[in-house]
Amino acid sequence: MTDNYKGWHEQLPYALLGYRTTARTSTGATPYLLVYGTEAVIPGKVKIPSLRIIQKAELDNAEWVRARYKQLALIDEKKMIVVYHGQLCRQRMARAFNKRVRTRLFHIGQMVLKRIFPHQDEYKGKFAPNWQGPYVVRKVLSRGAVVLAEMDGQDRPKPINSDAIRRYYV
Repeated sequence: MTDNYKGWHEQLPYALLGYRTTARTSTGATPYLLVYGTEAVIPGKVKIPSLRIIQKAELDNAEWVRARYKQLALIDEKKMIVVYHGQLCRQRMARAFNKRVRTRLFHIGQMVLKRIFPHQDEYKGKFAPNWQGPYVVRKVLSRGAVVLAEMDGQDRPKPINSDAIRRYYV
């Protein structure tokens, strides 16, 4: 690196090359591989010959076309491996997240408090209460959604997620 901070633009191509050729944990591949279908190599080690080299080596067109089709098939295979690796990574993250999730079960007729979020109309500031209610659970829907009703029996129009409510103990 340079000691002078004004020379950062001269080092930028090297930093970008390092970033683009480093394998990512989420995909198991480098960004360069995903974009160009092959790993980045030093130009002297490139094994894919150019048209000029092919003419010098006197390869026939059919052989050259077969080699290119094999390379294209490898690109699709590499991309499928990356997709599979990404799916495994997502499953690992979901499993780690779901370990800490506590399921909350609410029953019809149970009394609950509803959280007041800052973006709601009922929010009065940071020194005001965070919970309002009590409400009565009128209906339990799938995936943790609950329909609440006021204590006088009037239903609230929208269902609410069970993460935003808690039991009310009299």
